[in-house]
Amino acid sequence: MAFKVNVDIKKEFDVPADYDKVFDLLASVPDSVSHFPKVDQLVDMGDNCFRWEMEKLGIQKYYIQTVYACKYESNKESGSIVWNPVKDVGNAEIEGSWSITKQGDQTHVELKNKGVLTLPFPSLAKMVIAPFATREFEGMVNQYIENLKKHFNG
Repeated sequence: MAFKVNVDIKKEFDVPADYDKVFDLLASVPDSVSHFPKVDQLVDMGDNCFRWEMEKLGIQKYYIQTVYACKYESNKESGSIVWNPVKDVGNAEIEGSWSITKQGDQTHVELKNKGVLTLPFPSLAKMVIAPFATREFEGMVNQYIENLKKHFNG
């Protein structure tokens, strides 16, 4: 019996980098993902669809590996990059967006990311595993943003 874990993350930050540089990096999925921690493999499925295979994470006797795929669309003029889940790939469905705007000599970036992770464990394990999975996902997104900030500050 499996259970679902919902994640919903919204983050905003500013970087002292040129709009084009920020947009181009975030719109290139492989380049952007190179800054994301704990990615075991990113697979190009064609048609701007990518499958993410995360490293295995675990506590006690429970281990999870998140696998999902998204189709990406970007519009440089409007500063938007959007991703939607590819159905029936992996054990999660993730959707989200980047919104990028020029603000003076800085570039403002907003991230919205939400999804559902299906975990193949007994419902009794949900009390332990759900908070762990949520905390790990939030930690990876926070590290990703810090890595991007370092990249754009350097």
